[in-house]
Amino acid sequence: AMAVGKNKRLGKKKGQKKKIVDPMTKKDWYDVKAPSFFQTRQVCKTPVSRTQGTKIASDGLKGRVFEVSLADLNDDESSHRKIRLMAEEVQGNRVLTNFHGMDFTTDKLRGMVKKWQTLIEAFADIKTSDGYTLRMFCIAFTSRHAKQVKKTTYAQSAQVRRIRAKMVQIMTREAGNCDLKELVNKIIPEAITKDIETACHSIYPLHNVHIRKVKVIKKPKFDVHKLLELHGDAPSGGKKSGNTTGDFKEPAVLTE
Repeated sequence: AMAVGKNKRLGKKKGQKKKIVDPMTKKDWYDVKAPSFFQTRQVCKTPVSRTQGTKIASDGLKGRVFEVSLADLNDDESSHRKIRLMAEEVQGNRVLTNFHGMDFTTDKLRGMVKKWQTLIEAFADIKTSDGYTLRMFCIAFTSRHAKQVKKTTYAQSAQVRRIRAKMVQIMTREAGNCDLKELVNKIIPEAITKDIETACHSIYPLHNVHIRKVKVIKKPKFDVHKLLELHGDAPSGGKKSGNTTGDFKEPAVLTE
């Protein structure tokens, strides 16, 4: 064995000195706010590491996506729909989000799929009037006639094609002439799907017609004032206050 005094490295055990610091002590909590087209504005809280050198806290928050049940946002029973919100701006301790997508829970989708009927799906890429490109997915199932005796309700492939074309046509028509806020307000109460059901009834009766998914594919150039309008902050704040909160916050954090 080598003498401990001679070899400096033998006496030290590796990694002994490093103090374990709880990473949460270096983090701040921010309030996540939903846009004004939802009833519950306070979504949740999210932690982020404090500004340190060139790593700025607000940059760590921007781009985060929060998935929230629509039932929590609107205090209703539609717990099978999940809304995705993306953080786009930080003001003080508030994180302002914008609509980023909608999805169905897996159990709801699985529960709708049954035997003896035809499943029909269609999707359409839609550009809103304020420059967002969305991809909307629609799902529907054939249903029985009022006096039907036959056990199955299978649609012919030609009927399925016609129904699919109608779905795409209605989704494009409804979404093309409105902005993102108006479109979300149409999707949430399922106004579009009621139109699809009515329009397709002459081809084949449908039930369980839903917009099962919405993805935001392209966004226009980020505009703070538009986001503040969505959050109902624009009239009181205007152009100046949006900037002052941003300018005023950073130096304060850097000097800490």
